Amino acid sequence: MMDNLKNILKQIPLFSSLAPEAIDRLSRSVRVKSLKPDEILFMKGDEGSAMYIVRDGAVKIVLSSESGEEIIVALLKRNDYFGVMAMLDGESRSADAVSMGNSEIFTLGRSDFLSILQSDMNALKTILCDLSRMIRKTDDLLGDVCFFNISVRLCKKLAELAETVGVHEGKGIVLDIDLTQKELGDMVGATRESVNKELRVLREQGLIDMEGSRIKIVDLNGLLKKNGQL
Repeated sequence: MMDNLKNILKQIPLFSSLAPEAIDRLSRSVRVKSLKPDEILFMKGDEGSAMYIVRDGAVKIVLSSESGEEIIVALLKRNDYFGVMAMLDGESRSADAVSMGNSEIFTLGRSDFLSILQSDMNALKTILCDLSRMIRKTDDLLGDVCFFNISVRLCKKLAELAETVGVHEGKGIVLDIDLTQKELGDMVGATRESVNKELRVLREQGLIDMEGSRIKIVDLNGLLKKNGQL
């Protein structure tokens, strides 16, 4: 069991450069937690005492307003990690983390996490690069909401999902994640009704196909042209 856990940890990019002794220590420190669909792992304002790695399933990072409106700022899948900012600055959580479907995650306490960063420069560089990438994506999201209409925002998001969670099937790409139209709307700053309307348009244009909640990208280049990326 322990050897299997070590092999799993080595496959996670954040830990791939760790020496065998460090992997041994890490395998004794991580804890496994199972989450049910829509289970809240932490909420904005909670104390940040651990970081997390998605082992199976998916987790969404959500910002919520007092009126109940939500925007999904990140969608995390297998081997993605999150909850790092609170580990570095000691502040409270800046958003909610919610499970999408049945998920399994690894948890790592703050002291163990900081010990890894102090002992491995490559892990520290990975953290800093990913934090920079996250800030850039937040900037992009803000710019998209301010300057692009729902049609362009949705096309950009579908193209991004095709790259991150897409699975090739025949001549198309299936989004290998269960997304409701509300969640898709929360990712692009739009209502479920607006997303439903735009998905119908994209389907009529032959760019996507749909079976229930399952979305298949039929013409990725067409999506990219529609949002100005080609």
